[in-house]
Amino acid sequence: MHRAYQPITPANNKLLKQRWDMSRYDTHRRKVQSAAAVIDNKAPQTYMHLHLKLKKLQVEEERNATIERDNRILLEKMSYTMRTKGRVDNRNDYEHKSLNKTKRQRELLRVTHENQAILKRIASKEPHYNHLQWEDEWQINETYMDNIAKYPKDWYKQMTRKHRSRTQSEPARTTTSENKNSTETKEEPAPEEETAEVPPTEEPEAEAEL
Repeated sequence: MHRAYQPITPANNKLLKQRWDMSRYDTHRRKVQSAAAVIDNKAPQTYMHLHLKLKKLQVEEERNATIERDNRILLEKMSYTMRTKGRVDNRNDYEHKSLNKTKRQRELLRVTHENQAILKRIASKEPHYNHLQWEDEWQINETYMDNIAKYPKDWYKQMTRKHRSRTQSEPARTTTSENKNSTETKEEPAPEEETAEVPPTEEPEAEAEL
């Protein structure tokens, strides 16, 4: 059989060449069979916590338990109301209490003390400007202005007062003159004419025919 084997490369002994080629081929096939795939085409790994959400089930159970408890309490109240006459509990004796009342009182007291201290400092501080000196200087300046002024002080007000008095007196004069003219032009009434009374005429009595 080895004589019929035709090697690819030249060899002196065909039998040994055949054995070597077969051993290399078997080694190659074993490597091919044991080689790992380069592309991973397997199905992805499944995780149980994604399919079975235990937290969601726990929350749902807690919610159902809360609903059942509320329903049971409501049913007990309804049964108690049905067994008894039922009463309305509308009294509320709760007194409102502030948890930070003392803190707010301390803060208010601190702010009040600070404001009083600021007010005391402001009141005890002497003014920087002397308003009495300003008043004296202003009076001196007014005397200077009166001395150099062309017109007397408050001349505009005096002129307006005179003008108003004139405008008020002129209509009164015109009304008095019109009244005088109207009284002079009045005519005396004409004397009434005496009318003679005409006696009524008496109709002659018709003579009775015999």
